[in-house]
Amino acid sequence: MPFARIACRLLAGLLLAGLVVSARAAGLPAAFTAALKEAGIPLARVAVVVQPLDGAVPVLSHNAEAALNPASVMKLVTSFAALNQLGPGYVWTTDVWADGTLADGVLEGDLIIKGHGDPTLTLERMWLLQRELRARGVRHIRGNLVFDTSHFELPPIDPGAFDGEPLALYNAAPGTLVANFNATTLRLKPDGHTVLIVPDIALPGVTLTSQLLIEDAAECNGWKDAITPLLPDPARRELVVSGRYVRGCGERALSLNLFEPAATFDLIFRGLWAESGGTLAGATVPGMAPESEPLLSFASEPLTAALIRLNKHSNNLMARNLFLTLGAERYGAPATLEKADAAVRDVLTQRGVPTRKLVLENGAGLSRIERISADALNQLLRLAYNSPLFAEFASALPIVALDGTLKRRFNGSALTGNAHLKTGSLRDVSALAGYVTTVGGQRVSFVMLVNHAHARRSEAAQRALLEWVQAGEWTASR
Repeated sequence: MPFARIACRLLAGLLLAGLVVSARAAGLPAAFTAALKEAGIPLARVAVVVQPLDGAVPVLSHNAEAALNPASVMKLVTSFAALNQLGPGYVWTTDVWADGTLADGVLEGDLIIKGHGDPTLTLERMWLLQRELRARGVRHIRGNLVFDTSHFELPPIDPGAFDGEPLALYNAAPGTLVANFNATTLRLKPDGHTVLIVPDIALPGVTLTSQLLIEDAAECNGWKDAITPLLPDPARRELVVSGRYVRGCGERALSLNLFEPAATFDLIFRGLWAESGGTLAGATVPGMAPESEPLLSFASEPLTAALIRLNKHSNNLMARNLFLTLGAERYGAPATLEKADAAVRDVLTQRGVPTRKLVLENGAGLSRIERISADALNQLLRLAYNSPLFAEFASALPIVALDGTLKRRFNGSALTGNAHLKTGSLRDVSALAGYVTTVGGQRVSFVMLVNHAHARRSEAAQRALLEWVQAGEWTASR
């Protein structure tokens, strides 16, 4: 074929492609496209699907098949899979054995604890677990504390690998024994010319060093940005906090992801045990639980309660533990990332959600490689809506301008209280997906994914599109 003819065909193809893109973009609301342009975000880096839940086809569909990073919106996928595979009443257990003789409140032997990845063990629930132990006669432990963490099998995890912030709570690693979301909470208290660092719970073996300088500035805003917590050598368990602290800030709480989960569990367990008057003479060592019935099998909150905290506050550790739990329950312990990936895909395939574009790393969206299409998310939302478990699924989503990660978003607009949406945010990702209720009372599934260096500037575009949907302006073009 002559070169000129080939060139003409290529040019015609490019022109046709451009017309298709323009035609699709033409259906997008003008205020939305203008806001994206103002933010410097090209339409090619944005995916949108809007579809009435009683409608057969979307009223808006732009780049719907593109595989994009959804950030924490991926938690919808993990939550959907969990409700369908495990059921809303699923509970995790933390099992405890007394390996020795128990008399008059004294255990002459070891206390063995095996975790199954319960992500709901807050300080209050840890206290309840210990109360159950005391009710079974254990008050003083003369042996060791033995941890069986074999339920998960994970490669070594560097908490700072994602973004160089290893002490940030959102980077906490998953684990079979997790207490208080792996948070160590410290109180910063001005005292004369120094700032004291006081732990919420005693931290035996941990050294806290304050190098904070007191300032008498008028404003306390941004106090966290003015301090630098550092573990120079994690093996030594010494935390150094340096920087500047405004006296007028008074007492403030600082929660950090200091140690791997089992180590934090150990510190919290020992601290609470001592507070209640218990003693624990031995060391903390790894081991295996016996085959016998445990002295105590402490159940978590049900899955539905866990999903509320997981999604409303976008808790990465909870999502990662749930992701692994799916693998263990579907394919047997120990849980692995490969088993978890397969378990999620099984559920989606069985329910008819396409997985061809799906890339899973941890199920939480804290990833540079996770991918899903807006079309797949829209289909998942529609399947959830038509499921008997819709109430449990939707009630876990943040409500615009009212709670969770959306409490301070889109305030003062008609959207307030009229949309349940999961948020997702990374350095170059901004995403929203969920349900919008229009002024006419119609429910609409909504997906918007932005993957671009200016993604954080997309809030005006999100608002414009959501307001267009909520006002029901799309009905005029149907």
